[in-house]
Amino acid sequence: MKKILMTGMAALALAAGGCGGGDKPAENTTSSTEKTKTTTPAKLSEIRIVGSSTVYPFSTKVAQEYKNKTGQNVVVESTGSGGGHKLFCEGAGASTPNMTNSSRRQKKSEFDKCGSNGVNDIVEVKIGFDGIVLGNALDATQLDLTSKQIFMAFAKEVPTSDTDCTMIANPYTKWSEIDASLPAAKIEAYGPPPTSGTRDAFVEIAMEGGAKKFACLADLRGSDKSAFKGIAHSVREDGKWIDSGENDNAIVNTLVNTPTAVGIFGYSFLDQNGDKIKGANVDGIEPTFENIAAGDYAISRSLFFYIKSAHVADNPGIQEFALEFTSEEAWGPGGYLEEIGLVPLPDADRASYRAAVEKLTSYSQ
Repeated sequence: MKKILMTGMAALALAAGGCGGGDKPAENTTSSTEKTKTTTPAKLSEIRIVGSSTVYPFSTKVAQEYKNKTGQNVVVESTGSGGGHKLFCEGAGASTPNMTNSSRRQKKSEFDKCGSNGVNDIVEVKIGFDGIVLGNALDATQLDLTSKQIFMAFAKEVPTSDTDCTMIANPYTKWSEIDASLPAAKIEAYGPPPTSGTRDAFVEIAMEGGAKKFACLADLRGSDKSAFKGIAHSVREDGKWIDSGENDNAIVNTLVNTPTAVGIFGYSFLDQNGDKIKGANVDGIEPTFENIAAGDYAISRSLFFYIKSAHVADNPGIQEFALEFTSEEAWGPGGYLEEIGLVPLPDADRASYRAAVEKLTSYSQ
């Protein structure tokens, strides 16, 4: 008993010495639960991205990769490019989107709207290229179209002849009525709505390109660009063109079930659904990755995303997500975005936009 008592006293003395020799040992009042709380990292703020349905699959893929690496949740919404810029530019408050995707460059009117609502120091990032495809079901007739025929099929009004710009309501109901070499199938297109960047790019590239093939409209473009644009950008409203929302996968499913129909969407959806649909050749060029990258396919455009720099201070993950997107592993040649249809930028352009993300360099119109 005496030996045990002495051992206990020695242990107490050692404990006292370990506490620095104060008059009273420090009292530990922290529970094991409280200790756990202090070592648990704070919940990461969610990142919210809106915008283009074409950029949506690329942004979603990066979001998955980024969450796997960091645990941070990224919400990507397909609102269309126009809808995305509208939401993005509503203000700089925490409830507004952190980023917006776009299948066209931000318009000056949108940039100015952002500025008037206090959304300044916007970072613009071009992510790559995409083609706009006129697709139909795999077992449907292969379409070989010219840009002029595309305009004739989808314009609200067309000239009476190459040299007479008296405009008439589009009379064509079948492809063969435009050209006897085309199939005797009804013209029926499922395309993006007016809020879509794909729609904007389609009318600016394909429809304008086709309109210029009429000599009288080419002359009009030289003398009255606004009047020309009004004609070239007006899509028919007689049921031959059906606005199909921002869900390009839904258009693909419609084409499978409607072999006579044509769908208009980004190349990536053709690339991902090659077992169901095929793309029309335009001006003799097939919509392939190689032809889009080389600039040979006529209906191609650049893709973008925009960062609200004011949000980065409170949520650094926004910049980190953008750095993941602009990593060579993601957007570079052979990267995981190329695997799902993104056509990469040239090396120098990737380096330039990567630097803009690293430094949060704002752009101006």
